[in-house]
Amino acid sequence: MGTSSAVRVVIAKPGLDGHDRGVKVVARALRDAGVEVIYAGLRQTPEMVVHAALQEDADAIGLSVLSGAHMTLFGRVLELLAENDATDVTVFGGGIIPDEDIPELERMGVAKIFTPGATTSEITEWVRANIGTVRAAG
Repeated sequence: MGTSSAVRVVIAKPGLDGHDRGVKVVARALRDAGVEVIYAGLRQTPEMVVHAALQEDADAIGLSVLSGAHMTLFGRVLELLAENDATDVTVFGGGIIPDEDIPELERMGVAKIFTPGATTSEITEWVRANIGTVRAAG
């Protein structure tokens, strides 16, 4: 039973937003920090993102949302995880998300929102500190 100790994170760009430079920078930084990153790509539906996370036995899903549809997209991903008994998958994200929406996203179950200006080291340190520790201990 060879279990990988690397944290597995699915990174995706849900919705119609086609800008992926920032999300690719984050994916590379996480990989460089020893995180196993599955980049699901652009224009993913919440269903595609959750399917990928379940298939890959991911510890977390990181969403990058610039389109303004963050409440709907994060909400649907969380709903689909619950429907699939996968509420142990941590959901975090970033992008253009108004400060006033962050408390509501956190109430919905989003673990962390990184706003523009967050550094890759902040993101990688948060992921290493907060993801996969439950599985390792469990």
